[in-house]
Amino acid sequence: MFVSTRRGFLQAAAVGLAAPSAFTQTPQITTTELAPNLFLLSGAGANVLARTGTGTGDNTVVLVDGGLAQNAAALTQAVMALPNSGPVRTLFNTHWHPEQTGSNQSLGMAGASIIAHENTRLWLQQNITWPYNGQKFKKFPKVAQPNKTFYDKGTLDNGIRYGYISDAAHTDGDLYVYFPQQNILAVGDAAYGQGWPVVDWWTGGWIGGVVGGLQRIRTVANRETKIVPAQGPVLSFADITAQVEIFGTIYDRLVQMLNKGRGPSEAVDAGPAKEYETKMGNSDAFVHRAFESLWAYLSPDA
Repeated sequence: MFVSTRRGFLQAAAVGLAAPSAFTQTPQITTTELAPNLFLLSGAGANVLARTGTGTGDNTVVLVDGGLAQNAAALTQAVMALPNSGPVRTLFNTHWHPEQTGSNQSLGMAGASIIAHENTRLWLQQNITWPYNGQKFKKFPKVAQPNKTFYDKGTLDNGIRYGYISDAAHTDGDLYVYFPQQNILAVGDAAYGQGWPVVDWWTGGWIGGVVGGLQRIRTVANRETKIVPAQGPVLSFADITAQVEIFGTIYDRLVQMLNKGRGPSEAVDAGPAKEYETKMGNSDAFVHRAFESLWAYLSPDA
């Protein structure tokens, strides 16, 4: 059942969170109204979208992504302070990473529906260790796992549409959430508001999928759509088009090097993304991981 009171919801949202240390700082979460009843919350670890009630009796909230676990309580407070806010009825996980799933346990315990692609649920059911840096992620308890999964697309009863970004841009569980009334599209890390993409090839992402995912986003959006990435500012249709060109160019260059028998370090030395570094920063880590991602998709016997 949904928690029906403000106090009860805040209490339920705090249950199951790791206790912060005395030195943990409360995150500064900022709120930007993108459209009526639709707000961008920044500072919880990833961009979070909140669609609040209409003020006509429905005061439940839909969230897209939940920030980091250590910021879940602060995010809850920020959501409850929004106009026409109430209990979170639905939480979308745009993929399995901690910046997206940190509110799963608290909101799962509070009775919310947690919607994700089936691949995201499967990743959250197991322990994961990234080979890139040795970082470990523990599997989620049942209550924190997505409890409503899908394979292709779906629609909520309030008209919100969601779908699978099957190109495997960032992971193999990426999804988008589209708010047609406000013409706002949330895409998680399938588009990039700042810096270079993280190509998580260990859980299915690859550089070709980065390009394909951006192209897919263009088919869902239109020229007036506001596109919300997981990190950084809101993007325009023109920004997505520019990213298709950038990552398409880099992809072609990396494939040419792969076909010549080059390796990741040689790809980095070749500087296939150097002309974009003034805007996006050093590209070495991105290029190295993007090249590695080609092995899984283009060189299965490597």
